[in-house]
Amino acid sequence: MAASRAAAPTVVLAVVFRPSLWLTALGAAHRLAAPGWWKRRPFLPLPDERLWAFRMVTAYGHADAIPDGADVVSYLEWCRSAGRSPPRAPAPTLHDAGNPENRPSAARQG
Repeated sequence: MAASRAAAPTVVLAVVFRPSLWLTALGAAHRLAAPGWWKRRPFLPLPDERLWAFRMVTAYGHADAIPDGADVVSYLEWCRSAGRSPPRAPAPTLHDAGNPENRPSAARQG
């Protein structure tokens, strides 16, 4: 059995009784899902096995680790809080750079 499939019950149980994390968990599943997951059985957005192994090695020290439910919740809470950070100012475009009103000297003269 693939390591990510073996971890599925732990991950689901960690999230199922926390409705406030459901949307965050869906977003995380979407980001981790293997490309083209809908084309292969079991037609679930399971992570790419190489990515999952890398994540488990970096978190637990070995590729066949099963994440702890508390770690899953902690990660999802972190994802949720990171998503609520203040939006960044948009990067200037070439159009903005050519506009004299957007130059620092124009701001000082006005």
